[in-house]
Amino acid sequence: MARRINVVGTSGNGKTTFSRALAKRLGLPYVELDALNHGPNWTEASDEDFRRAVEAATDRDGWVADGNYGRKIGDLVLRQADTVVWLDQPLPLVLWRLWRRTVRRIMRGEELWSGNRESWRGAFWGRDSLFAWTIRAHFRNRRRLPEQLERLPELRVYRLRSRTDVKRFLENI
Repeated sequence: MARRINVVGTSGNGKTTFSRALAKRLGLPYVELDALNHGPNWTEASDEDFRRAVEAATDRDGWVADGNYGRKIGDLVLRQADTVVWLDQPLPLVLWRLWRRTVRRIMRGEELWSGNRESWRGAFWGRDSLFAWTIRAHFRNRRRLPEQLERLPELRVYRLRSRTDVKRFLENI
């Protein structure tokens, strides 16, 4: 099996859960790009600082990295990866999972990274809300990821489009 795996897809697809399980099964370190990017009070790392943190986290023989971040770091992770797992499940499923996860996090006051917590306003209201962003990203990924991945023919790409695909993939590791 591959040793440098980038798991991509929109929020709500289960990237974090999947990536942690995959890393554990393969005995590889897990790299959560969100944790490297988000500082206290939801401040984002500068592009340069984020790039340095990602380079340091992936400067080893094997890893499972969870996240996209093409706007900030381009194809940095993809170029280092030997495998990409694209979680591309149906939007209604993604939004249901996102709603369930977000409500749970808000109600429990769960900390994400650097003391940050989700809020009703940030999740549900406005053009930049988590849900609006997820819908836009879902369609953007379906448009852009295939051509981006085609430009890196050395990558093994697995596009998992259903819960069954995801379950089967992990079972076969």
